[in-house]
Amino acid sequence: MQETVQSVDRTLTILEVLSDYEDGLGITEISQKVELHKSTVHRLLNTLIYKGYIKQDKNTNRYGLTLKLFELGNKKVEKMDIVSVAQPYLKELVEKTNEVVHLVVREGMEVMYVSKVEPQKSMKMYTRIGMRKPMYCTAMGKAMLSQMSEEEVEEIWNASDIKKLTENTIVEIDKLKDSLEEIRKKGYAMDEQEVEMGIRCLGTVIRDYKGEVCGAISLSSSIITFTEEKIECFSKLMLEYANKISRELGYRV
Repeated sequence: MQETVQSVDRTLTILEVLSDYEDGLGITEISQKVELHKSTVHRLLNTLIYKGYIKQDKNTNRYGLTLKLFELGNKKVEKMDIVSVAQPYLKELVEKTNEVVHLVVREGMEVMYVSKVEPQKSMKMYTRIGMRKPMYCTAMGKAMLSQMSEEEVEEIWNASDIKKLTENTIVEIDKLKDSLEEIRKKGYAMDEQEVEMGIRCLGTVIRDYKGEVCGAISLSSSIITFTEEKIECFSKLMLEYANKISRELGYRV
């Protein structure tokens, strides 16, 4: 059994109990719930008040939590590095699919690759960390666009150098908007040989603790190995892992 400091253990127990009561508790109620004498509870409560973690209502004499714990938690979440948080999940996704996994963040009107994990058998893809690609034709970029307003989509479209990279590349904004509507329904986007012939890619977004899109992940490979039959299975796995990463970053539905 790990060694514990009794006073710290008791103090944390009081905080945990108070977290369940929005209207707070009186000292007698707290004493009963933590199974400590009122004098002991009183000393601990005074310390917590002094440090700003709880407050006492002058009218009811009830004790309740302040937002200080929330503020401390947010400091941790805000400093989280999306790459280090996502990396173990990206590796797991590669192990389950045997396909290449990418992680991108938005950089202006483009997506920038910040992580790439490849299976041993993989054909070497030309993507690299730091590379940028347009949003309008990539699976991850389209997934991010699907979560934006129509005005922002049009702004990005107008600021992009729209080119028909392959015969499948969408170069009309109305077709892109139709595609984005479908992406919203499915939860993921597809690059069906739109950037490079022979390469199929699925992408979906990652959200942070504020619920905002902070990046996107993708599964991609040659259409020879990444067959149409695998799309349903792989898309479910990708969504599952995107959700895991989002939750690790503090996102809650």
